[in-house]
Amino acid sequence: MSPSTPPAPSHGAGSKINTRFVPPKGFVREVHQAGTFAHWLGEQELHPEGTSVMHYNGEPKNRQDVHAAVLDISVGKKDLQQCADAVMRLRAEHLFAEQRYADIHFHFTSGFNAEYSRWIKGERIAVKGNVCSWKSGGMPKNDHATLSSFMEIVFSYAGTLSLSKELKSAGTSSVQPGDVFIHGGSPGHAVIVMDVATHADGRQAFLIAQSYMPAQQIHVLKNTRRPELGAWFIFGDGDKLYTPEWTFDWSARKRW
Repeated sequence: MSPSTPPAPSHGAGSKINTRFVPPKGFVREVHQAGTFAHWLGEQELHPEGTSVMHYNGEPKNRQDVHAAVLDISVGKKDLQQCADAVMRLRAEHLFAEQRYADIHFHFTSGFNAEYSRWIKGERIAVKGNVCSWKSGGMPKNDHATLSSFMEIVFSYAGTLSLSKELKSAGTSSVQPGDVFIHGGSPGHAVIVMDVATHADGRQAFLIAQSYMPAQQIHVLKNTRRPELGAWFIFGDGDKLYTPEWTFDWSARKRW
């Protein structure tokens, strides 16, 4: 490392996003109000340092060089919770924790709006080709297992294409936790901003997390192009956002 190259940010001793990752020198972590998605993301628990990323079937991800941490969130036992699904999972978990059940809804690729508020009343979704409809027959219930069953069908019929249409462009606004860099399509990809730190000169550093194909544990990404930054990326640094497994235009940033 040359004398002009800043040292990589150190890792904190904590087990959460907002304590494990110390911002780069000169950057200060933004503080968010309790109850917000931004605050909830920063409070997410992490597995111990050095934990491998595992696929849904218990096999290790073939690349173990792209992640800086693994979130302590289940991936399930089916090949469903991939990239866009992980983004939707995090949003749904936050809204569920805040008891904002009416806000938990996602559009399928067909355009159908899957609403958790109807699911907990016992309604279920029938899918025939590209046509979806609500039907009765389920048990009215609202607990985390019910949320998981709802999200499983969302994962089956939604993806990067539908999510990219559902989200709104973030434009030239400042980066916020919860923002999503997304390329809708087949193939497509999505990563979510987990935390943000700001420099006095206005620059923003941020952490991003992803799942991938096949379904795998959600993990915080390393900045492999600028390893001196550890897991932090600088907004607007370079012509594009280069993540270890996908490249996004800066204009690909969206939010709810």
